[in-house]
Amino acid sequence: MPILDIEIVLRPGETLRAGLGAEIADGVGEVLSAPKGGTWVKLHPIRPELYAESGVGPDGDIFPVFVFILKSHLPDMEAMRSEVASLTDAIARICRRPPENVHIIYQPAATGRVAFGGKVVE
Repeated sequence: MPILDIEIVLRPGETLRAGLGAEIADGVGEVLSAPKGGTWVKLHPIRPELYAESGVGPDGDIFPVFVFILKSHLPDMEAMRSEVASLTDAIARICRRPPENVHIIYQPAATGRVAFGGKVVE
């Protein structure tokens, strides 16, 4: 059930290529061993002029990817470290960004607080 909200800071003149969401969904689904149709991805491009980092001028060359991930249950810390490494590598490769520019933020577990089609995730 992982759902990923992904914000990609675009390089000047860059657009999101067709099929990128499906590539990410398939890559993440493989990393997480999710069933077909079980990984959802929403992409949000951020124009470069709408992103800044402190101490870096407007001509900075950092174009990060922010990945917000919602899962039924969070992995324990050891499993999370392994999962983060694999997710980072896959997303960096697919988005054509260096791994150090991929940032993963886990949302609180969905169990008991999220509903799909009127049914609470248990």
